[in-house]
Amino acid sequence: MERLDQRLAELDAKGLRRRLRTLVGPQGPHVNLGGKRVLLLCSNNYLGLTAHHSVLAAGAAAAERWGSGAGSSRLISGTMEPHLALERALAEFHGYESSLIFGSGYLANLGVISTLVGPGDLVCSDRLNHASIVDGCRLSGAEKRIFRHRDLAHLESILASAQARAADRTLIVSDGVFSMDGDVAPIAALLELARRYDAMLMIDDAHGVGSLGPGGRGAVAEAALGGEVDIITGTLGKALAGYGAYACCSDRMRELLINSARSFIFSTAPPPPAVAAAHAALDTIRSRPDLVRKLGENAAVLRESLIDCGLAIGDSRTQIIPLLVGSATRAVAACELALSHGVYAQAIRPPTVPEGTSRLRLSVMASHRAEELREAAAVIADAIATTAEPTTAIALGTPIADAA
Repeated sequence: MERLDQRLAELDAKGLRRRLRTLVGPQGPHVNLGGKRVLLLCSNNYLGLTAHHSVLAAGAAAAERWGSGAGSSRLISGTMEPHLALERALAEFHGYESSLIFGSGYLANLGVISTLVGPGDLVCSDRLNHASIVDGCRLSGAEKRIFRHRDLAHLESILASAQARAADRTLIVSDGVFSMDGDVAPIAALLELARRYDAMLMIDDAHGVGSLGPGGRGAVAEAALGGEVDIITGTLGKALAGYGAYACCSDRMRELLINSARSFIFSTAPPPPAVAAAHAALDTIRSRPDLVRKLGENAAVLRESLIDCGLAIGDSRTQIIPLLVGSATRAVAACELALSHGVYAQAIRPPTVPEGTSRLRLSVMASHRAEELREAAAVIADAIATTAEPTTAIALGTPIADAA
């Protein structure tokens, strides 16, 4: 117990101790937090569909028909019609032969990467990829090479050296939209390099689906490469308003994942209500392109308002907007000050982001109003200015030294 207390005290001293906040009621543009109504600017409910009537109705109907849970892994008795129906719909949506549902985005990336490569192979990962990709690379047993963020020349130098060493298989993996910076991977150029060096390309489009591309089909679709990238992963828990994740790929790749992806084989299947809710959200995205358009408009309003307030937003061109403040303690102080003025903008600290790049990570929803976003920008700017401290400026995209 003394060791536990010591570790917690160390987290407190560094401003890195996390505490859970409890929301009352469903997530929307405003939420009840601690008895106070606040503007929510840190949710991944990008299209505001978690409380949409069709999504709620689909989840409730699925619970009545198929029960509250799947009861088993997919390979035992946990595969049910909602899983197969959504897999067909996701494959069609993204332009692939097949898809496969996993229990979470973390499990999907672990399972896919460790299926595609192993000992004797090479995996090349962008330095700012999500932790699930980092861990998938580690667990695969393949040789790991980290290329500088969106640096194609660095990646090519790695691929050229790998070709000389004649790795059995090579995988390039990148986020589509980077979750802490809001910038977008150069997917077309990544695919060109993959083809030139006989490598596979995997894109995690968790934050692109519902926000980018025609009909909200994601960053891969925005690059007009749906069905061309070897495999993409996505999540059901963000724009799709459910829970779980998926991989889109060829029929043969799906069969290999079913038989080889340990995070799929040894996990209980996602519950039918969550799967049905996500399917209803996907149908809503298809029928309501105005939601995707509204999300883009709202993101532009907030980006422009923050810039007008004198804040830097890095290379973000999406609904994810990072405001770098430096130290973890300052990020927490700015978060709490903004919250006291009715704006919930969460502080993001190491190890989620590199040391010295703690930030307020803002995320916009289609259901926000433009005027409240402008007002929130002023509140956040004041909070950051009030908590100013002497610090050395560190650019967004600073690498995490031990990301490999």
